[in-house]
Amino acid sequence: MGAALGRARAVALVGTTGHVVDVEAHIADGLPAFTIVGLPDTAVSEARERVRAALSSCGRPWRPSRTTVNLAPASLHKHGTGLDLALAVSVLAAAGDIEDRRPRMFLGELGLDGRVQPVRGVLPAVLAARDSGLTEVVVPAGNAPEARLVSGMTVRAVEHLADVVVALGGEARRPVLPAGAGAGVGAGRKADAAGDAARPEPDLVDVLGQSAARRALEVAAAGGHHLLLLGPPGAGKSMLAARLPGLLPDLDDDAALEVTTVHSVAGTYSGDSLVRRPPFEEPHHTATAVAVVGGGSGLPRPGAASRAHRGVLLLDESPEFPTRVLDTLRQPLESGEIVLHRAAGSARFPARFQLVLTANPCPCGYADRDGALCTCSSAVRSRYLARLSGPLLDRVDLQVRVKSVSRAAAAVQDPSEPTAVVAARVASARAAAAERLAGTRWSTNAEVPGSWLRERTGRSAVATVAHAVDTGKLTMRGMDRVLRVAWSIADLAGSTSPTGLHVGEATMMRTEGVGRG
Repeated sequence: MGAALGRARAVALVGTTGHVVDVEAHIADGLPAFTIVGLPDTAVSEARERVRAALSSCGRPWRPSRTTVNLAPASLHKHGTGLDLALAVSVLAAAGDIEDRRPRMFLGELGLDGRVQPVRGVLPAVLAARDSGLTEVVVPAGNAPEARLVSGMTVRAVEHLADVVVALGGEARRPVLPAGAGAGVGAGRKADAAGDAARPEPDLVDVLGQSAARRALEVAAAGGHHLLLLGPPGAGKSMLAARLPGLLPDLDDDAALEVTTVHSVAGTYSGDSLVRRPPFEEPHHTATAVAVVGGGSGLPRPGAASRAHRGVLLLDESPEFPTRVLDTLRQPLESGEIVLHRAAGSARFPARFQLVLTANPCPCGYADRDGALCTCSSAVRSRYLARLSGPLLDRVDLQVRVKSVSRAAAAVQDPSEPTAVVAARVASARAAAAERLAGTRWSTNAEVPGSWLRERTGRSAVATVAHAVDTGKLTMRGMDRVLRVAWSIADLAGSTSPTGLHVGEATMMRTEGVGRG
C-alpha cells in the first residue's frame, strides 16, 4: 500500500474568534499507529479513539496502518471536540473510501456509536467559515438552527456519521440506536431554553415606595450607567436591581450577534434566533475571579462578565465578594472587553455590561436605621464598605441610598408605574442619545468622554458641577461622570441639553452613596 492523503476543513475557536483549520490525514505503510499533531489539547488527542469506534459502528473496520493527522496551522492551539467529524472525514478520504472535492466545513463531536453530537461555538465557527470563502457547512442536527443564523451559508444537518459517509459517496450502515438516543445534548438544552424564554421578567409594579431608587434605576437604564444601591436588609435593593434588564430596549442586530456569539462559545445558547433581550448575570458572592471574568485551563472561556455583555451584571451583597474579584472588573468597565492571557494563548471577549452593586451599610446591616439596632463599631463599618475600593467606585456613576419603607407609607402610596411605562421613557431617551451620538463610536451616554460632553453642555450647567469640584464634593473624574448622568436625565426629560437642575440631580445621585465623588 502506498501513501495517501485526505483533507477536510474545520474551525478552531480562540475566544469568540474562529480560525479555519485544514485537517490533513496521511496513511502509509508501517507499524500501526494513529498520531495527531498540530498542538491538540487532550480532548482533540482523544478524538482518535472516538473516530475509531464511530467508524467501526458504521461498518468501516479500522485498517492497520500508520495514520498521521495534522491540524494546520500547526502553531494554533486547538481544543474541544468539534474537530471529530472533520478528522473522520479526512481519514476516510485518505483511505479512498470517500471523495470530497467541494469546499465545506465539518463540525461535530462523535459518539462511540457514530452519532454526531452538538458542540459549543457553532455560530462563530460558521461566521469564520463564511469569512474564509466557504459556502457550505456540515453540522450536528442539534446545532443546525444556530448555524442557519449566518446568512449566505448552506447548512447540512446530520445525525450520524453514516449519513455523512453515504452523502460523500461511501458505503456505511447506520446502526439501530435506542429510542431517544438521537436527541443528544441539544434537545435537552433547547427545552431548558424554551422554559427560560417563557419565564416573564419581574415588573417594577411589585416595588413598594422607593421613588428615589426607582428614579436612579430609570436614569441608569437610559444612559447605560453603573449603579450602586446601598441600604439596610429588606429595603428592596435586590428587587430593584433584578428589574433593570426589563427597562432596557431590545438589542439591535450587531449587538444581538455579539451576545449570541458569546453565549454560543460559553455553551449557554440553544435557540433558533439571535438573542434580542439584554442578558442578566447574577453570580454568587462565593464566585472566583475565573467564574466572573473568565479563564480556565488551556484556552480561556467567557465568565459572567462576558455573558452579561450588552446586559446587566448584578453583584448582590457586593462587599462579600473577594476584593480580588471586584478589582478584576475595573479594566473591563473602562474598555468594554476582557483579554485573558494563558500559556496556551490569549483570548478576547466582549464585556460591555452595566454593573449593579448592592450593599448593606455595615455587616449587621442596620447602620442606616435606628442606631440602637446596629451592633457594629465605626471601625467595623468603615472596613466593611472599604472592601469596595475607591478605583472601583470611581467607575460607578450612580450611588444611591435605599431606605426602608414603613408599613404605613406602603399602605398610602400611589400605585407604582409598571415596567412597560418606564421602559417606554427609557426607549425615547436612548433614541435621543443615539441621534446625538450618530457618527461616533459611542451608543450610550455612559461611554462618552467628558471632553466631548463639556464642549456641548451649557455654561451654567458646567458652572454648577464645577462648583462641586471646587468645594471638594467631586473629583475631576467625578465631574465628567456627573455630566454623563445629567445628559441622561435631560434625555428622559426631552431637553436638548442639561440644565442646572439636571446637573444638581446628577450630583446628588453621584455622591449620596458612600461619599466618594
